[in-house]
This record gives sequence, structure tokens and C-alpha cells, in this order.
Amino acid sequence: MKRNKKFVLVLMSLMVMSLWLAACGSNNKNEAANNAATNAPAATEAPTERTLTDALGNEVTVPANPQRIIASYLEDHLVALGIKPVAQWSVPNGIQDYLKDSLADVPTIGYDLPFEAVTSFDPDLILMAYDSNVEGDKFAQYSKIAPTFTIGDKLTADWRAALLKVGEVVGKSEEAQKALDAYDVKAKDAKEKIQGVAAGESAAALWFVQGSFYIVSEKLSSGDLLYNQLGLAVPEVVKEISAAGTGNWNAIPLEKLAELDADHLFLINSGTDADSQALSDPIWQNIPAVKNGKLYEYPSTSSWLYAGTIAYSQVIDDVLESIVK
Repeated sequence: MKRNKKFVLVLMSLMVMSLWLAACGSNNKNEAANNAATNAPAATEAPTERTLTDALGNEVTVPANPQRIIASYLEDHLVALGIKPVAQWSVPNGIQDYLKDSLADVPTIGYDLPFEAVTSFDPDLILMAYDSNVEGDKFAQYSKIAPTFTIGDKLTADWRAALLKVGEVVGKSEEAQKALDAYDVKAKDAKEKIQGVAAGESAAALWFVQGSFYIVSEKLSSGDLLYNQLGLAVPEVVKEISAAGTGNWNAIPLEKLAELDADHLFLINSGTDADSQALSDPIWQNIPAVKNGKLYEYPSTSSWLYAGTIAYSQVIDDVLESIVK
């Protein structure tokens, strides 16, 4: 009987000790867990803004994810990035019509961006295309409304670089590169199709406005697309006018057009009925491309006068429609 009592006492002691050890272990684990939680680095929140340096050397603090952007004359790049601005560029006689499908419900703002008008749209980011947009005290005035970042003359003249910079500023660098890559694939495919039916053939683009003709530069605007990207040959007249001119489109007299030896001629017609006499002139009618039925006419609302992945994609479609068919 004593043995049984002693056995029971020993067993109870062991059970109490086991419970005590288990409790100690649990407390140690909880303490370790608490210590680990205390010592673990705190989760970092995504930054809500970034500081970038614009083309004029201004350090600008921009929202990490801007929602209300005004980017006058940079809308092509915004559309390529899947962004709809709160207002779009306009002049008294129109807008960038080639973007109308993407910006149909976006109100207009004057090209000179009046301060009151800009304020009324309550932007959280203003992107300026050109240095002159912020000359004098304009930068300070716009900066009071919203962070103002200038892309600058140099980058704006290079549509690829401009798209990448806009993408960087609005936090969509990856999307900007994807847009360029997709465009390059389209341009390469178009070049192969054109070279398959018109290898070695030349082309020129003319802009007719207010009774005068302007010819596209060999290395700028739609000229870069026709000659560099699509591989069409450069007529001698285009080379000559480009060497003497400085703009994307340079004036060319009707008499000089008589020397235009292009196999294909693209005409962007911004003329009115009163201007049409020039298109009836015998000199115009005797241009080889006109005589041979290789004149392709597009309205001023087309994208030929603009630059960007959207504009140039539409120009490529026009060229394919005209030459490859």
C-alpha cells in the first residue's frame, strides 16, 4: 500500500514537472516570437512622390502616380501610355484630330495654357513640351498650381526620347518601352511589305496650306518615317530643300516642284477652296507622280503633321494603304 502511495506521489510530481516545463517552453516561444516581431524591420510604404530634374535644371517633386495631368502637345505620349489627360491642347481652328478616338470626352485648353484655365482643371502634374512654355516667371506661376516639369526643346524634338521621359515622369517607364517596342515591330513589318512591292522607289510628302507648299525634311517628322524607318528612297529635291532648311516642313515654290522626281507623292491638304488654284496649275499637273496616278491625298486632320507612336502608326497605315494596297 505504501508502495502504491509512493508511486502515485512520484507520478503526480512528474506530471506537475511536465506541465511546468511545457508552460516554460510555451512562454519562451512566445517571448522569442515577441522579440522577433519587435526586432523585425517595419514594412515600408510605397513613396507618394519623387523628385526629378527637368530639362531646365529645375528639381521638381512630382506625384508617384499622378491622376490629373495636363501635358499640352504631349498627348500622343500619354495616349501611348494609357493615360487620359484632364485637358487637351487646342488652337482656334482645331485640335489634334488624329487622337479624337482616345480623347473624345476630354475638354480642350488653349495652346498657350492660360493660368486661370489651368487652375480650373485642378491638375496634380503639368508637363511642358517646350522651354518657352515656362520662360520668365511662368514656371513659378505654374508651379503654384501644380508640380511643373519641362520636357524641353531637345527631347521634344526626338519623339522616342520624349516618350521615354514622359514615361519616367509619370511612373510608367516600362509601359513607354513596351509602346516603342510594339511600334518598332509594326514599322519593321511595314518596311518588309513596302520593299516587297516598291523596292528602290522614292517618295515625298507635301503639306499644302494657305496656297503654299511645304515639303517634309529628309530626317525629321514624317520624312524620318518614310526614309529611315520604311526605307523609301529620298528624291534629290527633298535632299536639296532639307540641306537648306531647318524645319520639319520647309517651303518649296511650285516651280521647284516641277523637279520633284518622286515615284510616290503624299499630299496633306490643309487648303481651302480659294487655295485650290495651285493644284490646277500645269506645273503641278505635270509632276510625274501626279501624272502617273501615284498621288495620295490626306486631310489636315490626319496624323502626318505630328510625331509619336500613335501618329506614326497611323501614317504607316496610310503608306501601306497607298503603296501596298
